[in-house]
Amino acid sequence: MKETIIHNIEAGSTNRRGFLKTGATVAGGLLVPGAYSSAASAQKKDYPKLGNYPDGVAGDTVVAGLTLDLTGPYSAEGAGQKRGFELAAELINNGDPRIKKVSPLTKNGILGKKLVLAIGDAETKPNSAVQAATRFIRQDKAMMIAGSVSSSVAIALQNTCERAKTLYFPIISGSSDTTGKDCRRYGFRLCHHAYTAAKAIAPPLAEAYGKKMKAIYLVPDYNYGHSIHDHMREFTEAQGWTTINSPQIHPLGATDYSAYLLNVANSGADILINLDYGADAVNSAKQAHQFGVLKNMKMCVPYMPAYMLEEVGPEIMQGVFGTMDFWWTMADTNEIAKDFVDAYQAKFGGKPRDPEHNAYMSMLLWADAVERAGTFYPAEVVKALEDSVNHKRPHTMGGDVYFRAEDHDGAANFAVVRGKKPSEIKNKDDLVDLITVADGVATLPPVGYAGCKMAPAA
Repeated sequence: MKETIIHNIEAGSTNRRGFLKTGATVAGGLLVPGAYSSAASAQKKDYPKLGNYPDGVAGDTVVAGLTLDLTGPYSAEGAGQKRGFELAAELINNGDPRIKKVSPLTKNGILGKKLVLAIGDAETKPNSAVQAATRFIRQDKAMMIAGSVSSSVAIALQNTCERAKTLYFPIISGSSDTTGKDCRRYGFRLCHHAYTAAKAIAPPLAEAYGKKMKAIYLVPDYNYGHSIHDHMREFTEAQGWTTINSPQIHPLGATDYSAYLLNVANSGADILINLDYGADAVNSAKQAHQFGVLKNMKMCVPYMPAYMLEEVGPEIMQGVFGTMDFWWTMADTNEIAKDFVDAYQAKFGGKPRDPEHNAYMSMLLWADAVERAGTFYPAEVVKALEDSVNHKRPHTMGGDVYFRAEDHDGAANFAVVRGKKPSEIKNKDDLVDLITVADGVATLPPVGYAGCKMAPAA
């Protein structure tokens, strides 16, 4: 199997010519002249310069710049995204037939060009992510940028890519603002988010616990945290729940939650709605258990990090409701999910989680849009993505997937899950019950709800 070329910018940035030369060395000389160029002549030649076009597609390769949280509180999710991108690039470059089910026109590479991944550490910091993306765009002539866990990072990258006329795909971004007031013409978000998660999970919570629950919130102090806090209040109160109006707001990356959890314990709440993500969710849940908070109240993690289940453990996570973009047991009933899970397990020896899934599917949908456009010209790829409602593709969670043209919100089903009891767990990956598959279209906010005003095309 051909090796995916990985260039880590932390090892030293290069110009495009030097970068490709280095990439060929890393890949053991796989960049054979003409090996990926058979479809290149099909691209239109009469487009004016825009973004990195035509420089970024002048040779036999095309670069995707990945800004991944390889360190920081969301590093587990960043590592998962890296694996998902690597899998997608390998299958695309090899012309794997499983790719054609999502991107029917793909052969070897994208429009005949080998896909090369350039990887930088976003560190869960907007400035670091923007610096990495800027290097990819300016020096490596990347034709797309992807990667995020923090919504603050996603929104900063989206603004950067908009100015550079470069496609951008946030991979995890929970704030509704990403495709709301901060929407951008060149940004497309596949993952579910604060509004959709809250709308999907509120009814199962009310069904499980009744309609007279009193809820208190643990809130990370950044865009996502405030966004999902507002929407969880909206949708749980619509179910008859009461909100204790003293949200426990803490900084991102906090390590000591004792003061916040003391207030939670003394609040009289029936349920703790833990809005943390990544390592923050792990640390706050463990401390809530250690301090005895969870003896007297339930816990819900509405935007549940996939790796939280392993890191916190089933003794604490049993019965905890959450949402995820993907759960691997869909492979039992869904062909697209089975293709993904089988390919991932063959390459990495385990079951994928939603960071891997979101990276994989975003890359396939970008490849599909480029192939349908017949060119990498950025404005034409944007049009193809905006027209994806007319070219819906089968999705791993069932149904179809596409981007809504008005705000570039992804219409894709996702999972509502509940942590299993330790006695019910059959193996290390058997951690949750899939309660329901949320309808990706029905849970989207109304067009214009979150204030999206898209700039003119091109």
